Amino acid sequence: MTKNTLDETPRSVGPWLRKSRQLIYDNPWITINHDEVVTPGGTEGVYGVVHFKNLAIGIVALDADQNTWLVGQHRYALNEYCWEIPMGGGPLASDPLMSAQRELQEETGLYGGDWQQLFKLHPSNSVTDEQGYVFLATDLQQGEQQLGASEGDLVVKKLPFKEALAMVLDGEITDVITIAALLAVDRRLSLGAR
Repeated sequence: MTKNTLDETPRSVGPWLRKSRQLIYDNPWITINHDEVVTPGGTEGVYGVVHFKNLAIGIVALDADQNTWLVGQHRYALNEYCWEIPMGGGPLASDPLMSAQRELQEETGLYGGDWQQLFKLHPSNSVTDEQGYVFLATDLQQGEQQLGASEGDLVVKKLPFKEALAMVLDGEITDVITIAALLAVDRRLSLGAR
């Protein structure tokens, strides 16, 4: 569909009926659709849907001394400086693990090691279809960063895992993927798993 194209083919979306869909906006990362719907309760309504063209990928890197790495950068949409686990995007059709390995090396220079997928999540499922994958990476080697053009202000900080967790609990970290990832790793560590 090209911008402002209207699709009036009725479709069931679970208990919802989508009567029409109009593409409002499209760029290399997202599309925004305006849907005319009938709700599960039978009322007419509208729904705005943001479609993400990439997977969200997050990585908790952990060394043998239980240090981890955070990435700090100014987030344009929020107009705030944020601390997060290393993260980025991966094409929808690609293997999330390969995207995670690429992102970690680009942002921190860390590579190799052992990888475990912790979970899949939907960061904002009321208006987007974005899917995220979070990994735990251990036994890594240090190489060179390979930052992209939009990551020029990126700062990497190595710190004890417990300090990163305290940043979550104190409200210093607000990114949902980072919060979920660090809490999940803390649970694994407290249960004695790695």
